[in-house]
Amino acid sequence: MKRSAFILPVLAVLLMVALSSMFIVDEREKKLVLRFGRVVQVHEDPGLAFKVPFFDEVVPYSDLILSRDPAQIRVIPEDQRILIVDAFARYRIEDVTKFRQAVGSGGQANAASSLDKILDDSIREVLGSVTSNDILSVDRATLMNRIRDRTNTRAENLGLSIIDVRLKRTDLPTENQTATFARMIAERDEEAADLRARGREAQQRIQAAADRTAVELRSEARREALVIRGEADGERNRIFAEAFGADPEFFEFYRSMTAYQNSLKGDNTTMVLSPDNDFFNYLKSDVGSAIAE
Repeated sequence: MKRSAFILPVLAVLLMVALSSMFIVDEREKKLVLRFGRVVQVHEDPGLAFKVPFFDEVVPYSDLILSRDPAQIRVIPEDQRILIVDAFARYRIEDVTKFRQAVGSGGQANAASSLDKILDDSIREVLGSVTSNDILSVDRATLMNRIRDRTNTRAENLGLSIIDVRLKRTDLPTENQTATFARMIAERDEEAADLRARGREAQQRIQAAADRTAVELRSEARREALVIRGEADGERNRIFAEAFGADPEFFEFYRSMTAYQNSLKGDNTTMVLSPDNDFFNYLKSDVGSAIAE
């Protein structure tokens, strides 16, 4: 009985010591083993690990990709136009030993404060070297990559690796927006007026060319029409000459009928002539009547 009473407490103590010497490393984290504040082990692979009980302290750190969304900052680009920039960064703890040495027991809170300052400085340096038009343009990937690289270089001292930096918004300050919008509207109005002026100039050139072409076409058409009409008149006269030469009496009759037709038109035609006038030969002569029949 006495021996059993002694062995059971010893086993309990040994079990407690064994359990306190073991710890589990999760796949989502890295763990440091500290002995009197000094790093003695680094565990990055998931699984079961061991430490010296009562002397060693296990400190966990996240192995996930973390986000940092600092406050908006004012940036003055190369053209001296103030912009409000809102950015965020994605990072991870790459070197837990260096991270611990850099931030101490403050952990991610101290790291976030230091990273915010590094990100702030990188944004100001990169965006301060370009114009506001470059910053406000759609294609800003080059600028964001430059900010990421600068931030990553400085964050290595913290044991961090910067994966990405993005500019969420780049806006003008409220007090400058009205003036800027008015200037942009004036510039667009000037461009529109210039385009309209060039359009009117082009219209006038095209209209003048079209009018000149139309005049030339009409002149050519009239010339051709006169030529055709002259040829037709000549052909008609030739035919008439042949016909009238074959029968002179018929030619006289045709001329008289044409004269009657041209003279006696409408309801108010009045002619003062002697009844014996030659104009009425074919209205009163037997020959004329015979031919008319």
